[in-house]
Amino acid sequence: MVERLATTPFGGAPFSARNFSLRAEVERRQERLRAGDGGNQTGRAEKWQLLRALTEAREAYGLSDRSISVLEALASFHQDRELNGEVPIIVFPSNAELSIRSRGMSPATLRRHLAALVDSGFIFRRDSANGKRFCRRDDRGQVENAFGFDLAPLALRADEIFSRAEEVREQARLLNRVRSEITLHLRDIAKTIGAALEERRSGDWPSLVDRLHAFSGKVSRTGELEDLKTRRDGLVRLRAEVETAYLESLTEQEMSANESFFERHIQISNTEPISELSGIEQNTQAPLAPDRRSVGIGLKEFLKICPQIGEYARGGVQGWGDILSAADLVRSMLGISPSAWAAARKAMGDIPAAIVIGAMLERAEAIRSPGGYLRDLTGKAEKGRFSIQPMLNALKS
Repeated sequence: MVERLATTPFGGAPFSARNFSLRAEVERRQERLRAGDGGNQTGRAEKWQLLRALTEAREAYGLSDRSISVLEALASFHQDRELNGEVPIIVFPSNAELSIRSRGMSPATLRRHLAALVDSGFIFRRDSANGKRFCRRDDRGQVENAFGFDLAPLALRADEIFSRAEEVREQARLLNRVRSEITLHLRDIAKTIGAALEERRSGDWPSLVDRLHAFSGKVSRTGELEDLKTRRDGLVRLRAEVETAYLESLTEQEMSANESFFERHIQISNTEPISELSGIEQNTQAPLAPDRRSVGIGLKEFLKICPQIGEYARGGVQGWGDILSAADLVRSMLGISPSAWAAARKAMGDIPAAIVIGAMLERAEAIRSPGGYLRDLTGKAEKGRFSIQPMLNALKS
């Protein structure tokens, strides 16, 4: 194979059959457009809208955000807002100017991303005889010949790019919908199991808690749609079982006049208390002080900063005790172990630990390992180096 090496500092790319084929296809499409034989495709697009769409669809084309930045820099050298792919759109920035408009990108990095754009078929090199980028102007100052980078391929692919961007947006909408469904199912299942354990209803609740733990944890924003759907469908089935078990226990209660029903206990291992197996502790502690002097913040103010935890409080929030019970459900949903939760309560105090869980719930998507994060805060609390207020202040901003 004969190679044609450009001498431009940003050149150096060998001849390839793929690029030759792409260039021939672009020229054929330009001829058809100029002849009025382009059909519904105009080969025209507003450049910033087109670049925004390409940014959204960049993963489908294997482009990085920095490659898009270089393409934006090149497009900024074209004076018109519209790109018309019927004819070549040559821009010929100097190395220094291209670097500046690429936010100070180094020459080596520019070469790499320009090569990626050429390989993706979004730009072509139009080299001069000596490999330099420049233009020749006529007597009236109009550009007669230009050598540099041709943006016409980008304009000719506008319809394709806009279509890909819409597909990406639709995929994002589906992901958000499924993630939301997962979060709601986790919350409602945890609340139902919590109510059953608190009311000591009959049923194999520890087993259901274990199954809930298998589905719990952070709902990733970047997870694959099919994986999220599988998780969602599993939660739907588990929710049906949990609600059925709870309804059956209600039926048994209503049919039985024997008050001993309320004294039944769920049969569990002799080596672990019910709170350890279920992940939901029983509320046997003394009433919690509701005034702000105990934690440095009032209940209403806390709920303004961390409203989500209130959704997990069975029967609403009447006091700090309800926040503690809700935090116990939330920590299970986040995948925080009972031992980590118990250590946090011992080191921080009940209400501060519950406040920490509420704050973590607000930023759940940003916390990679909730259990590890809580243990780290617990370690700081044990050394007297932890304060709730900075965490709450961060949520206010």
